[in-house]
Amino acid sequence: MTRQLPTKLPHHSLSAGTPAKLGAHFNGEGVNFAVFSSNAESIELCLFTDDGKREIARIPLKERTGDIWHIFVAGLGLGTKYGYRVFGPYAPEQGHRFNPHKLLLDPYARQLHGALKWSDTLMGYRVGSARNDLSFDTRDNAFAMPKSVVVNDHFAWADDRSPQFDPREAIHYEAHIKGMTAAHPKVEAKYRGKYLGMASEPVLEHLTKLGINTVQLMPVHAFINDRFLIEKGLTNYWGYNTIGF
Repeated sequence: MTRQLPTKLPHHSLSAGTPAKLGAHFNGEGVNFAVFSSNAESIELCLFTDDGKREIARIPLKERTGDIWHIFVAGLGLGTKYGYRVFGPYAPEQGHRFNPHKLLLDPYARQLHGALKWSDTLMGYRVGSARNDLSFDTRDNAFAMPKSVVVNDHFAWADDRSPQFDPREAIHYEAHIKGMTAAHPKVEAKYRGKYLGMASEPVLEHLTKLGINTVQLMPVHAFINDRFLIEKGLTNYWGYNTIGF
């Protein structure tokens, strides 16, 4: 945290932006950033190089509407890699663990760049300290963190329409996309373990024969592999350790 970074970038103007929509949203001219925190004292938007490895700017979010902090950065585009540093009280006994030395993901990010690398620097406290989690760690964790990515969140639904039926007639089927399709012999190999595999003809035919009209997908958010699993050479199958909405 000793390295001084620019608080703006050349050819990028800053304005208040809007709190209306959480996350990062591109409008063709720039990106609006909005993030929630009711107890933060200040928040910095951290921008990174395209490869996500080097932090190039920290821009203070000076506008606050209620508990939403926001800013509009003109000139930024799709693919921008970013994160947040949040300043506030570090008082674990009161439920506050603000630590601006730690880069945070945008919980509303639609895409992440890179994977989390397990490191003691991810913790806000000093691992191994006699004070346990009441201690305070000042090491930067950005190298170990995935970065949030600005994406186009518009989707052309074309002629697709939501099925219209009485919710009381819903017959639910819980499905894990990987478990349902990864080894399915009738699903094309390129679609196995993916959404398109779930929407493939063999799977739809199976669900239809069962009389299913509502499919509830098991966790499909980005998730992390538990540290103890990584150390054993294993992975998290179910994906309940979600790190984004």
